[in-house]
Amino acid sequence: MTTTASHDETWLEPGTIRHFDHLGPATREQLFFRHPEAIDRTWPAPRLAIALGATLYVPATRPDLVEVIRKRRAEGVISMVIDLEDAVADHDEADAIDHAVAALRDIGENPGAPMLLFVRPRSADRILRIARALKTPSGANTPSALTGFVVPKFDSTNAEEALAAVVQASELLGQHLWVMPVLESAAVVHRETRDDELTALAAHLSAHRANVLAVRIGATDICGYFGIRRDRDLTIYDVRVAADVIAGIVNHLGRTDESGFVVTGPVWEYFADHERMFQPMLRHTPFRENDAVYFRQQLVSRDMDGLLREISLDRANGLHGKTVIHPAHVAAVHALSAVTHEEYHDALDILAGEAGGVRASSYRNKMNELKPHRNWALRVIDRAAAFGVTRQGIGFVDLLTALAAPGPAAR
Repeated sequence: MTTTASHDETWLEPGTIRHFDHLGPATREQLFFRHPEAIDRTWPAPRLAIALGATLYVPATRPDLVEVIRKRRAEGVISMVIDLEDAVADHDEADAIDHAVAALRDIGENPGAPMLLFVRPRSADRILRIARALKTPSGANTPSALTGFVVPKFDSTNAEEALAAVVQASELLGQHLWVMPVLESAAVVHRETRDDELTALAAHLSAHRANVLAVRIGATDICGYFGIRRDRDLTIYDVRVAADVIAGIVNHLGRTDESGFVVTGPVWEYFADHERMFQPMLRHTPFRENDAVYFRQQLVSRDMDGLLREISLDRANGLHGKTVIHPAHVAAVHALSAVTHEEYHDALDILAGEAGGVRASSYRNKMNELKPHRNWALRVIDRAAAFGVTRQGIGFVDLLTALAAPGPAAR
């Protein structure tokens, strides 16, 4: 990981990807001390994985699939998954694959604003089928927007098949493809098999590190083994059996040394109003200070207070980014992914010293321990590259309100 974030005051050249590029230049200038960098597909996997932000799932069966993908990109979505698994009925799978392939070809041949597009097949044996379909009958590679595959139900019994298939698909299409396995199998969930299973998975993933972008967590399936569906008043960390699984995954696979990978946050399932049992989880003060009391009420009415709470807990537990199933959730993930002015300067202070020791924060409100906090600081710099650094005094409320009412497009 690099230890500086580029201070690029220019904006996007055609064909590049950048977070918050749908906001107007005046809004961006007001919000950011350091602007987000253009996302480089050749970035090291940890930085590129963090840059995914909110990864939005869309069913492959949508008749307006291409239009939906382009629309979401214009609204600030950077990464999407075309879903061929849970969102598609068994009898629709073959048609859905054809539809997904046609969409990838269309976007590849008629590129607009680029993004990171993945396909989630039902199983590993579909990966090469999809790759072959993306080739023309003559054997020449048809341009496609495919970035890689999300592999559900990933476990030690299918890991090698899935990882090898992605490598073969890369060779077949003549482009580097990433894989993001989803951990949600019984062997990972059940305590008596978890450590052995995660140890085996770590070995498989390490052997294919060049193609592994991130590890995703299937919280819905994890809860399903116990007949649990978490209420929208709770976060996944309130469901202890699920929180234990997440802790085990991070412990084995989320380490910041060379053995680890970026682990992404699980899906938030809710997006509509409901009768509440508990008080909202959003404090009034930040919204009063920003004259955004009504905006807070809107967030609470759409269950966004629970989502914001869970995103914060994801970060506290070593997870980055999040799977989302509704476009309304994207702004929340991205607003909380931007690095604050305070975080950024703490990170720079920590990385400025190689010999260890303790320094007072330049904000004079904490002590920065140079060795224990170094890995945290490196992750902050990766987030700063992807999501930028906010100006002093700019908080997540400012970003959320700007994203809720974006200005004119930058290009």
